[in-house]
Amino acid sequence: MPCLFCEIAARRIPAYVVYEDERCLAFLDIRPVAPGHTLLIPKTHIPSIEDLTPEESRVLFDALYKVLAPIKEAVGADATTIGVNNGPGSGQEIPHVHVHILPRHRGDHGGVIQHIGPGGKPPTKETADKIRAAIELA
Repeated sequence: MPCLFCEIAARRIPAYVVYEDERCLAFLDIRPVAPGHTLLIPKTHIPSIEDLTPEESRVLFDALYKVLAPIKEAVGADATTIGVNNGPGSGQEIPHVHVHILPRHRGDHGGVIQHIGPGGKPPTKETADKIRAAIELA
């Protein structure tokens, strides 16, 4: 089955495109949680954040930087929440890297990213040691 976001990038499926450069595309989410909810994607099919090269990551983040303030201004938002669901366990429905840009307004009751999960136990030295070791091996 073709990737929905690749099809949008190739203009075979219509979308409300708000930004495009040679390597990235931003368009309004079809199921917005706020007016102006935008998705930013690399035009190349890349399933997850870990699959981005450092250059692709920089290009995507540069595009994010370019669109943030204009999106906020266009919809009169106070702020934005930026989110990436990375892998099926996080709720990523389409296996193509995409950054959610959610315009926010004070008092919109949208919550904060830190409250998405069930919460965890206080940090431990053992957890920090495991993460450091994994990073060193990467």
